[in-house]
Amino acid sequence: MITEKLASIIVDTSYDNLPDEVILKAKQCFIDFLGVALAGSKIPSSVAVRNIFRNGNGSSVLGSNNVGFIDASLVNGVFAHSLDLDDGHRFAQIHPGCTVIPAALSISENRNKTGDNFISSIVAGYQVSILMGMISNPEHRNLGFHSTGTCGTFGAAAASCKAIDLEFEGIVNALGLAGTQTAGLLESDHAGSAGKHLHAGKAAQAGVISAILSENGFEGAPSIIDGNEGFLNAMVIPGNTSSYNIKNYEDRVDKIIADRNYHIMDVYFKKYPICRHLHSSVDATIEIYKEMISKNVKVDDIVSINVKTYEIASEHDNNNPNTVEAIRQSLPVSIAISLLNGDLNVDNLDINPKIISLASKVVLENDKEMEGLYPSKRPSRVQVLTKNNIFTSRVDLPMGEPEQPFNQLEILGKFHYLNPKIDLEVLEIMDELESYKMGDLMKILNKKFNDA
Repeated sequence: MITEKLASIIVDTSYDNLPDEVILKAKQCFIDFLGVALAGSKIPSSVAVRNIFRNGNGSSVLGSNNVGFIDASLVNGVFAHSLDLDDGHRFAQIHPGCTVIPAALSISENRNKTGDNFISSIVAGYQVSILMGMISNPEHRNLGFHSTGTCGTFGAAAASCKAIDLEFEGIVNALGLAGTQTAGLLESDHAGSAGKHLHAGKAAQAGVISAILSENGFEGAPSIIDGNEGFLNAMVIPGNTSSYNIKNYEDRVDKIIADRNYHIMDVYFKKYPICRHLHSSVDATIEIYKEMISKNVKVDDIVSINVKTYEIASEHDNNNPNTVEAIRQSLPVSIAISLLNGDLNVDNLDINPKIISLASKVVLENDKEMEGLYPSKRPSRVQVLTKNNIFTSRVDLPMGEPEQPFNQLEILGKFHYLNPKIDLEVLEIMDELESYKMGDLMKILNKKFNDA
């Protein structure tokens, strides 16, 4: 059974065996999570979810007071996903950090686990959530499911199990419980609602609940993934075709496991607070903006904007979104903002008549050649026609992918931009994360965060 294969991965993940680059990447993911979640804690959906929980002893809610550790995993998960700036994996089509890290953090802090145990919990959680995303997609996404909420639940459970040192049988039970709680529909994302944020929080919370229940003798179905009415048959395998069966997915699992890769190394970090499918187009647009500035060409001179890209990206075609969340899913508006500002960030993510007018000049085209490159690449070619010039730029992979990763300074710079009042010196504690107990470390960090 696939749950048993995942359980073996979790058991075998040990800090002592992790390569140095994996440990560093886990710490970078934690820093990125902290920066995004702290900034995200201030937006309306985050404030709403925080306010429904009463203060109490337990685990910390970033930038706020303590609540029960199970509740903390939900709240911090919402925080981490609310700006659409959290990390992701392009082949798994998932944001692992916003589910895995809140789960690992809430349990590790509550039980004052060691920093090295926390790191191994993160790595195990990323390993499982990304593997589940890789074996499930693109079929899972094509059926309307948001992998962050579904596959992320397995990853959160994996991280939670590792954090409390569950043994093999207990992990299998926990994964069985996690699988029956998987949820998240893309309609919430593409309708421009805050329901997308809840996917991450609920996945993190479900993972924690699954591990704690298993620890207390609560049993889950070992066949929850590959059973007749399990995750794959119910939520992945298309019902109108005979070309897919469980054996296909079991083979995918075996192949991925045989590669022996640490999937956290293939995680990307985000620069823009919008859907990842839009990033290549925005990168290309900003290059065009720079060229236009150098030639003293004004935005008012733009006649039309043509974007050739792959199908999923071209479907983000709403040029008149009415919520911030809808803006995050709009390629025409993202391009318009980028051309007007030379950047796209949390401070200029807005709509006004000038933006809407420019967005109306954007024509999106699903290009067959680019579609053939997806998902290995996420290509986009942007062409801006002005009264006297044509500007063209093509980007095959956006910034932050493992092929062109952010360095440590860029990750710290992102944290500082999002949280300018927090002294970056506090993050030097990450260099010695392994030597801290997580409860003690979070007391130090939260005092700094709350004082800023």
